[in-house]
Amino acid sequence: MAQYEPFETGVEARGRVIVAIEKGIEQFRDAHREAVRTALAEKGIADPDPDDWYAQAAELDVLATIAEEFGPHVLDRLGERIPSVARWPDGISGVAAGLRSIDDAYHRNHRGGDIGHYRFERVDEGRGRVECRNPYPCPFDRGLIRAVAKEHSPVESFVFVEERGGTCRRRGDDRCLYTVRW
Repeated sequence: MAQYEPFETGVEARGRVIVAIEKGIEQFRDAHREAVRTALAEKGIADPDPDDWYAQAAELDVLATIAEEFGPHVLDRLGERIPSVARWPDGISGVAAGLRSIDDAYHRNHRGGDIGHYRFERVDEGRGRVECRNPYPCPFDRGLIRAVAKEHSPVESFVFVEERGGTCRRRGDDRCLYTVRW
């Protein structure tokens, strides 16, 4: 499966994830905001409610529009906003626990079939890998992973996220692998 294509029909995303996309775009130009509002409205999501559920396919179509019109850097920035608005587990301490919690948060904010997953593996002190098996675009996941690692790292830490591995959703695979250093 390629990015922007749900693994199954009927999968839904919680409205707060869509609100994060809508609100996150506000930091960009007026043209960006208007294009996102128009794309959401075309998918029947004119005024998303944070606690309602919406078709993941519609959300992914909006992300594809953003990538096409404004470039992948915008998706990266939007991915960074997700931890601040999505339903997330409490009591997380440290980068490894934070990266491990992405999968739990993902499942709290998506439903309705095979949604995929995020898997974290610690490699050594200050380094790990995150496998993303989901239909979201690579830059969006990179921003999400970086935001979670930064949020749970010591203040003096520098977080670096790099896509590595033999598979990539941009090439039609169903997963990407990221190396995280903190």
